[in-house]
Amino acid sequence: MSVMVLGTASHVGKSTIVAGLCRILRRRGISNAPFKSQNMSLNSWVTGDGGEIGIAQAMQAKAAGIPPSVEMNPILLKPKGDQTSQVVLLGRPFHDVHVGDYYKETENLLTVALKAADTLMDQYGALVVEGAGGAAEVNLFDRDIANIGLARALRFPIILIADIERGGVFAQVYGTISLLPDDIRPLVKAVIVNKFRGDSSLFSDGMKILEDLTGVPAIGLVPVTDVDIPSEDSLSIGDKKVRNAPVRIAVIHLPRISNFTDYEVLERYASVSYVKPGTPLSGFDAIILPGTKNTIEDLEEVISTGTGDEIRKARDSGIPIIGICGGYQMLCEKIIDSGTELKEGKYQGLGLIPCTTTFSSNKKITTRVTRISSGHGPFLGRIKSVSGYEIHTGTTSRGDAKEAFSGEGVVSEDGLLIGTYMHGLFTSPDIAAAFVTFLCDLKGVSWTLPEPGRDPFDALADHIEAHVKIEEILPFFS
Repeated sequence: MSVMVLGTASHVGKSTIVAGLCRILRRRGISNAPFKSQNMSLNSWVTGDGGEIGIAQAMQAKAAGIPPSVEMNPILLKPKGDQTSQVVLLGRPFHDVHVGDYYKETENLLTVALKAADTLMDQYGALVVEGAGGAAEVNLFDRDIANIGLARALRFPIILIADIERGGVFAQVYGTISLLPDDIRPLVKAVIVNKFRGDSSLFSDGMKILEDLTGVPAIGLVPVTDVDIPSEDSLSIGDKKVRNAPVRIAVIHLPRISNFTDYEVLERYASVSYVKPGTPLSGFDAIILPGTKNTIEDLEEVISTGTGDEIRKARDSGIPIIGICGGYQMLCEKIIDSGTELKEGKYQGLGLIPCTTTFSSNKKITTRVTRISSGHGPFLGRIKSVSGYEIHTGTTSRGDAKEAFSGEGVVSEDGLLIGTYMHGLFTSPDIAAAFVTFLCDLKGVSWTLPEPGRDPFDALADHIEAHVKIEEILPFFS
């Protein structure tokens, strides 16, 4: 048997609860795999065979102790703007689709998703299924392949997650269960109230009221906790708290920012701020231009808001600048587009590296890589081997510029400007710590970096077990 985790809304903590359950089951010797039929996110991951899935499912697979696979997230939607998304099907680009046309395809896509779920069931025996958004979007019931349509096909017991932090938890839970279709409502076997703050004893009567209102056991009141696992999507940026540390790093919060999880390990060691274009960059000790789904459009935003000038000014002042993926492309002198990215033409980049990026086809590179640092400059000289992944269209000619890593990337003569297509550069604690230590040395300050904590998935599992009646869930897997 398996279980399905649905939410009363988006951002209630479904992904985190699923990850915790995956680890709890693993610790009890129950083989399991995460599954999310349809995910919408610009935070993605590359599997061992070069497929692209949502980063949440890769994170959940790690919690379950198994390698991520494309079946865990068979349908990934990557928003491009103007109500259009790229559909990634079983890890590979399928096509771009307008939201109005996407729903014409959901019947066929559900068939693909169910086949993927069957594959995982055959391989691992049990699934921890995550829904998407809110479960009671009544206008979507006839085409919802992430919640209702999937629940109807799988018939797994449902655990409903509510977020008490945003308020209205009684209406969330009662309203959601009441609005579910008649054949789905009996599948709801448990309610977990997430993101509680304060003295949990003060809500004990609230849990009883929820049970009386819905007839469904309320099996957990989970407090807010600071667990160091990757964020699922850009909604999480607003939740971030800036650490009080002697070095400050600005990550440019591009309108279509992707894979910002690249920098979450840095948040352990430095004061990392996600700075929207148009915000002054003075006072930061390093600037990172991150990945983006739409390089040219976000480049135009960077230039029009004056952030491009701010970045050039920082470069002239000797501030280290790192461009990753789309950010690397923006650092170039020019970008040539044959019509695949925005519209055919030549675009001026920020001009900080003597390179040209060309978009000549829609072919997307998705691959895992391990590269050797060139050792050039004060930061790259501190690191050796780096493992990560590439997800991009377009190619960048390096010209006469120095290579940053074996076979890829650019580093300036002074070593303070680096461009690379490699996501994951800073997800290694050792490399993130080396970068922050380099910035401390450059600034002339001392800082004792925090020691790495225990396995975050074990910490998450412990937290959930302390506040959820796991014995009420385990029978779902017997």
